[in-house]
Amino acid sequence: MSRSLTSSPMSRRLFLTATGAVSLGAALSACGGGDGGSSGDSSKPVPQADIDKAMKTPTELTFWTWVPNIDKEIALFEKKYPAIKVKVVNAGQGVTHYTKLRTAIKAGSGAPDIAQMEYQAIPTFTITDSLLDLAPYGASRLKDTFVDWTWQQVGGDTGEIWAIPQDTGPMGMLYRADIFDKHGIKPPATWEEFASAARKLHKADPSVYLTNLAANEAAAWHGLLWQAGAKPYDLTGKSHIAIDVNDVVSKELAAFWGGLAKEGVISTDPDFTDAWYSGLNKGKYATWITAAWGPAFLSGSAKATAGKWRAAPLPQWDAANPTSGNWGGSTSTVIRSTKNPIAAAQFAQFLNSDPASAKMFATEQSFFPATKKLLADPSFTGATPSFYGGQKVNELFADISDTVSTSFEWPPFLDQAATDWTETVGKSLADRTDSGAALDAWQKRLTTYAKSQGFTVA
Repeated sequence: MSRSLTSSPMSRRLFLTATGAVSLGAALSACGGGDGGSSGDSSKPVPQADIDKAMKTPTELTFWTWVPNIDKEIALFEKKYPAIKVKVVNAGQGVTHYTKLRTAIKAGSGAPDIAQMEYQAIPTFTITDSLLDLAPYGASRLKDTFVDWTWQQVGGDTGEIWAIPQDTGPMGMLYRADIFDKHGIKPPATWEEFASAARKLHKADPSVYLTNLAANEAAAWHGLLWQAGAKPYDLTGKSHIAIDVNDVVSKELAAFWGGLAKEGVISTDPDFTDAWYSGLNKGKYATWITAAWGPAFLSGSAKATAGKWRAAPLPQWDAANPTSGNWGGSTSTVIRSTKNPIAAAQFAQFLNSDPASAKMFATEQSFFPATKKLLADPSFTGATPSFYGGQKVNELFADISDTVSTSFEWPPFLDQAATDWTETVGKSLADRTDSGAALDAWQKRLTTYAKSQGFTVA
């Protein structure tokens, strides 16, 4: 971030994980009518001679993306490959984007060559063979370019590469240094310390809560599950999934947050609402459990509090083994029906791995980087934003990125998982009822849904 994210709705969408990834049923029907064919069905490496020829052949690629001002990065690609022209289409964001994409795939025409896609949406499209495996097109050589856990998210550890990472959202904690100092609170190193601080602060000033865990934010919950080491989903092949959203780790997480909510020492206000923004500006929340896009977002959304915030890693369950989860980020995918697989694959790779292009995303769009080189670049990590009292916030989140586990997986029906979470676990937080029982209800609903969509469920 030197990441200076603005507070516009467009910018917000870029960094919040979508809870509207399409359902399996919709995706299956969507892909059933597509031509399914591209010249990229083979797993054999494409000869370099073929790549060189394709990149010198006049071609127009269509790229669906919601990223603003991305024409600047595209200009770098077109300068290197003047025969290739890229047409940008903003088909919408979140559900709108993915709905239009699967509709075009089903129709067998109108789908783009390349599409922006969040990490959690990838399984929905891979199980229906909608994405091109980029490994034969040279993407394997990029493995060491990107943060390890992002490579796992795009399937790289299986040998198939379904997307190229673009940006990320390793999770940390932003806190009001002035409120902490006033009440003698230090950034909690453990969640136990966090709970103690929550009780202390709210007792001293009932108008202030240590944090707000939004009852409508399934994305944040998944990030906390990720940090805690939970493995809620495990997809094997295209038809078998293990669902375990109420395992021991998840129950401990629910007991912790549900307990604090019952005590009334944290708030559970819906986030990204007028009331929530007001709470940030007026000091209702002393911390925000967020991701690496949060610092820049906050600086544009809570201007009245400039200079009062600082950043810290998430409190830990095991202080001796620091870990974090991820919330947000997206990739570039190539749609399997493309008539120009070589050019499309090269574009996806260049856009996100070329040093100048990757850096431009960090400076122009305020994306938090996915490349190891940029995360170690002093010009990025050394930024000292005044909003955070001159703290090197980028450096802190770059270090946090190294602690994100590589083992977390997403289901191919995240929209359903998010909806069911909000109506069970989220509701229990808001109503101050039994969050453990709500996890059981979430497990039951997801299992029933998965079976109705043709999955065998462990």
